[in-house]
Amino acid sequence: MVNWIWLFFIVVSVVVAAFTGKMDTVTQAAFDGAKSGVTVSFGLISIMVFWLGMMRIAEDADLLKKLARLLRPVVRWLFPDIPKDHPAIGYIMSNLSANLFGLGNAATPMGIKAMQELQKLNPDKDTATPAMCTLLALNTSSITIVPTTLIAIRMNYGSANPAEIIGTTIAATIVATTAAIAADRWYRSRSKAPPLPPPSQKPSKHTTPLQSSGGGELV
Repeated sequence: MVNWIWLFFIVVSVVVAAFTGKMDTVTQAAFDGAKSGVTVSFGLISIMVFWLGMMRIAEDADLLKKLARLLRPVVRWLFPDIPKDHPAIGYIMSNLSANLFGLGNAATPMGIKAMQELQKLNPDKDTATPAMCTLLALNTSSITIVPTTLIAIRMNYGSANPAEIIGTTIAATIVATTAAIAADRWYRSRSKAPPLPPPSQKPSKHTTPLQSSGGGELV
């Protein structure tokens, strides 16, 4: 859908430029945009390499393990329907840790792996589980201590103080995450979805999805 939206904008801009005699302006804007994209990309590479290196140092110093232990009770509260020590928990904590440092590109693979693990627990493969919705909300609104990507972009465009947004970013992401968690708790309280079955438990082929052979609900 996004590709069609961008195609619409491009076609409309070219058609309007052709009718108004400003094709040179559109062509120049296209080249300037491509040049800016390459410049920003190289700037992002440098800052991403730096922070990924810092994350590797923190990992070798066991700081990430300590952070994971601090986050574990919070993750267990946010995702009560995920079995204890399930692989999804580790990926979720890695995703949240990367987002804390503004490493969105590094957090994305962990978020995808977490979703894949959650899909394995999903009894209805065509409908997202509450845990999936919670992960999506947290990944979108995650608290960010160091907005690495934004700092890199501000550096590329000559900001006098690229890091001055750290305070406001922390405040904004705290508000966003609080709102996301509140909405998630509210929708969970209204959800009628049955609890996830244990990974090894499968409904009998002679029963309905919501009942076991003895007539009780699956847990």
